Amino acid sequence: MDRDPTPSTADRLDAIATEAARLAPPEAAALLAPLADPELAAVLRALNPAVAEDVLLALPEGRRRAVIAAAPTEEGRQWTCNLGYADDTVGRVMEPPQAIFPPDLTVEETVERIRELVKSTFVTYGFVADEQGVLRGVVAMRDLLLAGRKDRLDALMLRDPFSLRPETPLLEAARQVVARHFPVYPVCDADGHLVGIVRGRTLFEEQALEISAQPGAMVGVEKEERLSTPWPRSLRFRHPWLQLNLLTAFLAAAVVGFFQGTIDRLVVLAVFLPVLAGQSGNTGCQALAVTLRGLTLGELGRGGGRRLVLKEVLLGFLNGALVGATAALGMYLVARSQGNAAAPLLALVVLLAMVGSCVVSGLAGVLIPLTLRRLGADPATASSIFLTTATDVASMGLFLGLATLLVR
Repeated sequence: MDRDPTPSTADRLDAIATEAARLAPPEAAALLAPLADPELAAVLRALNPAVAEDVLLALPEGRRRAVIAAAPTEEGRQWTCNLGYADDTVGRVMEPPQAIFPPDLTVEETVERIRELVKSTFVTYGFVADEQGVLRGVVAMRDLLLAGRKDRLDALMLRDPFSLRPETPLLEAARQVVARHFPVYPVCDADGHLVGIVRGRTLFEEQALEISAQPGAMVGVEKEERLSTPWPRSLRFRHPWLQLNLLTAFLAAAVVGFFQGTIDRLVVLAVFLPVLAGQSGNTGCQALAVTLRGLTLGELGRGGGRRLVLKEVLLGFLNGALVGATAALGMYLVARSQGNAAAPLLALVVLLAMVGSCVVSGLAGVLIPLTLRRLGADPATASSIFLTTATDVASMGLFLGLATLLVR
């Protein structure tokens, strides 16, 4: 177990690691299950730390313990430690710190230690910590190169460096580092003890995966689903949301059925139902996209939700009025071509319904993700399904209700 694998074995494990990285954790765990425990541990070491831990969690508990035991002591300790943190936190993706030095070490002594460290790990920064393990400073390799051999680290280190907390959500961590662009960030607990490091690349990869999952989450596609996910698992992910979508669609159908007599009397209304639904749906999707972007980037501070609601209501009114004027002209021309004497009133109905439905859809595009977040749910989760229901009910209800009231 302690011997280095042969080149052919190493190449085979590298290929398996590359394939596993493209799979969702359950599928990756199934792919790796036939491997011996030391080989499985070697593959996990080649993966992103967060991915490796997710794959470990997808393994049966007994196999998980065996793989951790078969890994090098340091790797096994890291996995065990990281699994203690919640999903989507810095603690789940951090690595153990390597280049830790006392503040009274000289540059010459530090360089000698780094020469040994780089044989087994990649060193970007030196971390200066006191006897209690509290982070006191960071030393860049450039500063070591330019400093005198007898200079002490505490004389050239960057004091009070920026650090992340292990319990910080990854999205919040990404916001904190977005303007810093450091390759590595120290991770410290509440008392300032250095407990790990996280690479900027890892934060980017995690957030790229999160952002790429948002469009799917809006229509009920789970984040775990990938191109390689088997169809039975994809069916289990997607079908419940489609059933929910069907139930909500019945609400819109019920609205249309309630006004069946009006449609029978004014058949031309049926021609414009998709127009109202489509325009209000697009308005709501625009508001939803802006709101989700603001939530993702942390742009909604105190009072930001109220301002966004007012903005989207105003935009819904203005866009509805402009689009409604064009749709009203279309209704007037169609109704006149059919010899309908109520053409002016029908045009007015289209205008008013378009304005009202666009205002409602813009409001729904903001309130749905904000409400989901307040309830502790993912704001992107199936938000498009709920939005479609709200816009269809509002547009068809307003259109047919106004036609019933105004056109006798």
